[in-house]
Amino acid sequence: MEMRFKEVSENFCKTGKAFVPFAPFPPASGRDFYENLPAELKADLIKQGEKYLNYSYPRIQAVDYMTFCRTGNRTDYETLFFARRYVLNILVIAECIEHKGRFLDDIINGIFVLCEESGWQLPAHNTYIRDTPQAILPDKGRPILDLFACETGALLADIHYLLRQELDQVSPVICKRIRDELKERIYFPYLNEHFWWMGKGDEPMLNWTPWCTQNVLLSVFLLSEDDLLSEDEKLAVFKKAAESCDYFIKDYGEDGCCDEGAQYYRHAGLCLFLAMEVLNQVTNGAFEALYQWQKIKNIASYILNVHVDDKYYFNFADCSPIAGRAGVREFLFGERTGQPALSRFATRDFQLSQGHLFTDDMNQINLFYRMLAICHYQEIMSLSVSGSIRHPDIFYPSVGLFVVHSNFFSLAVKAGHNGDNHNHNDTGSFTLYKDGKPLFVDIGVESYTAKTFSSGRYEIWTMQSGYHNLPTLNGLDQKDGANYRATSVDASLEGNTPTISMELTTAYPLEDTSLSYVRRVTLDKEKNQVIMEDETDCRDVIINFITYDKPEIEGNSMMIGDVVCRFEGAKLLGIETLPITDARLKTAWDHDLYRIRMNLKDQKFTLVIG
Repeated sequence: MEMRFKEVSENFCKTGKAFVPFAPFPPASGRDFYENLPAELKADLIKQGEKYLNYSYPRIQAVDYMTFCRTGNRTDYETLFFARRYVLNILVIAECIEHKGRFLDDIINGIFVLCEESGWQLPAHNTYIRDTPQAILPDKGRPILDLFACETGALLADIHYLLRQELDQVSPVICKRIRDELKERIYFPYLNEHFWWMGKGDEPMLNWTPWCTQNVLLSVFLLSEDDLLSEDEKLAVFKKAAESCDYFIKDYGEDGCCDEGAQYYRHAGLCLFLAMEVLNQVTNGAFEALYQWQKIKNIASYILNVHVDDKYYFNFADCSPIAGRAGVREFLFGERTGQPALSRFATRDFQLSQGHLFTDDMNQINLFYRMLAICHYQEIMSLSVSGSIRHPDIFYPSVGLFVVHSNFFSLAVKAGHNGDNHNHNDTGSFTLYKDGKPLFVDIGVESYTAKTFSSGRYEIWTMQSGYHNLPTLNGLDQKDGANYRATSVDASLEGNTPTISMELTTAYPLEDTSLSYVRRVTLDKEKNQVIMEDETDCRDVIINFITYDKPEIEGNSMMIGDVVCRFEGAKLLGIETLPITDARLKTAWDHDLYRIRMNLKDQKFTLVIG
């Protein structure tokens, strides 16, 4: 296993150099920066804060925490939890901008509300050992470092960094309370416990590793001058964090593909980037060379390569097709890795969304991200971005993801296996957009519950291959696990007819292993057509298609939106409406979806789209 981050950290430690103070943006007392922000931006940020003057932070009781273990419902508790942090973010930014003390009382209330929580970890994460049952209540004497405990630590460290002078003028007890809680809930457990996401040996990692690591680094180095940790303890945090970055990267292919999808890139590749930024800045550039490591460059560019158009991304697994706008972190990642196309893409999205600064998404609780957006706001908003964004054709062998484009169509086909992080049984499925609008789609995932990450996961309809653009073979859908995979995968990006083909029976639990089902998908760029050809010796085959618009079928022709599709070799069984009622799915789809079911008549099925 290659340990490049560890090697750099060890080389730095050998120099005996001290850490450079981490100052990513000015504190609120640095008035020149804040006063020179655009007047319209300042007015909008203050207006956001004014919405929450005299705010009553949501009350959270022990029974609210216990709900998850009792019913499996995650949403009720998390809505209260995230609302507290979201509002505190908004109030802190408003005070930094206005700097008149008008928001301080509400900020102090928010600080103490968080500090008085018994546990910062979510109920769904309240366990010390990976994939074991959660305890019904948090043990304050033994904190757990999960995603949102670390995120809360970083939030409080940000507030301490930004408003220490102002809070100390009210009472030095406030910032002392933050420091005490960080020592007890973040620093001590990080240095003295091994949580699975830190990495060890060949244990598989996922987005938890960089996400938690980034926030631990922020909580430590934003307060680096407060002598909360000795130099030896800071070095221990530094080395442990660097090693965790290596453990995370080991599970990526050299191609940099995120097997969790575009939405999770923001918590995986981008959190790795921010962890790198902290490591690099506190060492005065010791990690600079790693930005040019091809694997890191590939991790960075993934988000551009799976973008379709405007708000849409190619999605699979638990990812949504609306994975969020790119912004300052993608912009900086592109700059650091020398990839102007990525920075240009992020610039356009940042400008379209005004830098995410005014989002009302209560789950957006990372204050550091917001402050980065404010710091780079004028720089990015002043850049000129004209013309279309070019998306390259690409094949990611590590995940089996094939992405190609023509003048009208954007096509993605997923080969790979059914053991990805956040996996759905979707091997061989495809998604297709015309003129940037969805045509054949991947549904995504409903709101998380206890069942989502349990042995009953694949009882959930959105996880099943029958609700993807895939066949049902001999009455069977695909099976989960890395052993259930596409084989004989052949992908070509050459010429005007990029093509991928694969054997799919190996993704199904068929008793007769001699059976074959070969799928071949081609994008004809000259004719602006997508051709799917399935050939099989299975006798009982139902082909499923999930569409955005309701199809109109007559004979061997169907109209989906304004696209004509012609098929041969199958008989229509029916068209089902898939009601989109779940809150999470409603953020992705603005109306119901549809499932077409066809019975294969012959050994060969052909679908020509366009």
